[in-house]
Amino acid sequence: MDLQEFNNWKKKHQIYESQRTDNLTWDEYFMAVAKLTSLRSKDPNTQVGAVIVSSDNRILSIGYNGSPNGYNDERFPWKRVGEKLETKYLFVVHAERNAILNYLGNRNDFQNAKIYVDLFPCNECAKEIIQSGIKEVIYLSDKYANTEETIASKQLFDICGVKYRQLTEEKEINLKLTI
Repeated sequence: MDLQEFNNWKKKHQIYESQRTDNLTWDEYFMAVAKLTSLRSKDPNTQVGAVIVSSDNRILSIGYNGSPNGYNDERFPWKRVGEKLETKYLFVVHAERNAILNYLGNRNDFQNAKIYVDLFPCNECAKEIIQSGIKEVIYLSDKYANTEETIASKQLFDICGVKYRQLTEEKEINLKLTI
């Protein structure tokens, strides 16, 4: 086979000289999974997804904000304002907590793991992240940065050696799900 025949054969069989360069980074991939997971939330105001990833980049667990297992979603109070018992805040399970609770494996797997989440964790989730052994938080939004809860979260993470960083590069990912 001469060079011309070989090049024609490569083209016909789609043999490439180099790999794709437009693939997702691990951070982009796991954050995309978190965003996709957030679409399961029935909260009309805030949809948050979380993905816990091992130190060797394997997904361990996912979660999204929603009602506890066994609670009828249709009776769930989704309001943001009003009497405390008429709002979602006393009832909703945050995405981070759901991801931790949903894991059926050995909790030692969380040692040195990372969690990808749409929204910076509240102080309650920060405590659970720390207790579980997760060592890094990667988030998209920190829209509540000036609240006492978020300030407390950052203090807890700093004191306990949990790194956190905002994923700032923007990449539009379009998925068309067809059957």
